[in-house]
Amino acid sequence: MAKEIVPVHHADRRTDVMMPYAPGIVVRRGRLVFLSGVTAAAVYHSHPHREDEFNLPASMREQAVLTMENLKKTLEAAGCSLQDLVAVTRYLTDVSEQDDLNRVWAQYLGGHLPTTTTVEVSRLATHPRCKLEITAIAIADE
Repeated sequence: MAKEIVPVHHADRRTDVMMPYAPGIVVRRGRLVFLSGVTAAAVYHSHPHREDEFNLPASMREQAVLTMENLKKTLEAAGCSLQDLVAVTRYLTDVSEQDDLNRVWAQYLGGHLPTTTTVEVSRLATHPRCKLEITAIAIADE
């Protein structure tokens, strides 16, 4: 059975502004897929961490591209795509770089708008050079 995902909008919503997310999503059919956080670093890396595995670009834009590619790979491994995302939390070490992230985000998601929460954190546990981590819930076909 095909999944059914329906965005929720307020009846009195403003239509003169572009929202980069849906205020809510109702899932009527499908399988829930929970994703661990992904960053610009390789998904599979050594624990304890090895410094040589975290040679990351300095800019948010470049890290956002790498993070989105890692997110795509993880979704594909679960039988999903970016279009199946329903809930996303984005952790940034500098919220002033959110516009750079949003530009990359829009390139990858097009018109698809999952629910999104963005949080500024002092540091990600992965590595001090990581600027962004994304956790997500997606819906796969049943």
